[in-house]
Amino acid sequence: MEFVWEIRKFFMQSIQPSQIKPDYLYRSGVGIMLINQEKKIFVGKRIDNNSDAWQMPQGGADPGEEEDVAMFRELHEETGIISSAVKVIKKSSGHFYYNLPYNLQKKFWGGKYLGQKQRWYLAEFAGDESLINLRGEKPEFSDWKWIEKDQLIGSIVGFKRGLYRDVIKEFLEHL
Repeated sequence: MEFVWEIRKFFMQSIQPSQIKPDYLYRSGVGIMLINQEKKIFVGKRIDNNSDAWQMPQGGADPGEEEDVAMFRELHEETGIISSAVKVIKKSSGHFYYNLPYNLQKKFWGGKYLGQKQRWYLAEFAGDESLINLRGEKPEFSDWKWIEKDQLIGSIVGFKRGLYRDVIKEFLEHL
């Protein structure tokens, strides 16, 4: 098994993500840029990370699950927010990719993927903040807050910064 990881490490150093067949090496998922009426962005602090890193809600799409359905499911699982409290403004025109750092690739998703391929959604939260509940069945966030778009990149883990820059560019006209 270690031999397989050494081959994967070699390819990661010599091949760009765009040169790899994404459907095979990237987990399908969705991400949600949830904004409030002031155009501030929802971020949650991961429960499994000791650093002060925050992220927007995101997660995997189950096999055969439509992305729109996965988006509402993930948002509810991670934040407790129900679909009737959210208005989808825009869906990304394509997928965004990110690679996990090599040392995390073995830890997540059984070591099967290099990272994620995600469809991103821009949505407005139209409910009362009392609907936000991080204590779901499998909590992923320990805390949450609304931040300005200019604070987003500096608030997240380094390996997702490029992805988040691209997502901001995609939805900039609405922010």
